[in-house]
Amino acid sequence: MNLTINSKLVIPAKELSWRFSRATGPGGQAINKTSSRVELIFDLASSNVLDVYYKQRLMRNLKGHLINGCLHIIVSKERSQYKNRQLALIYLSDLLREGLRPPQKKRKSTKPTISSQKRRIQVKKQRGELKRKRQGRLSEDD
Repeated sequence: MNLTINSKLVIPAKELSWRFSRATGPGGQAINKTSSRVELIFDLASSNVLDVYYKQRLMRNLKGHLINGCLHIIVSKERSQYKNRQLALIYLSDLLREGLRPPQKKRKSTKPTISSQKRRIQVKKQRGELKRKRQGRLSEDD
């Protein structure tokens, strides 16, 4: 089953490799018999679908997720292997979409305008005046 990342990028099933093992957690006796833990491996470095630009961007943006140039997605949330496989495909597509997103533009720092500085000082003075008026008054009970 091919994995669609976006309208321009579809990863063929032959580039995805799977490993299965026994998961831990809830499942009773079935946990000892079924291999429901799923590990999805996608080799970024040797992918034929990704061009050099995509590979460089993914390598840079996903460097914390890479092990020897491969993305490893491990899922054992569900009790069935099929559901875990579907979750692994969703996680991989989300991760690749996130890694292919262009970097945000840097914010250009600007100085505050003179009028905004005056407004800020005026508001501070009004607030201080209000607090000063509250001080010094004694209640009639004292």
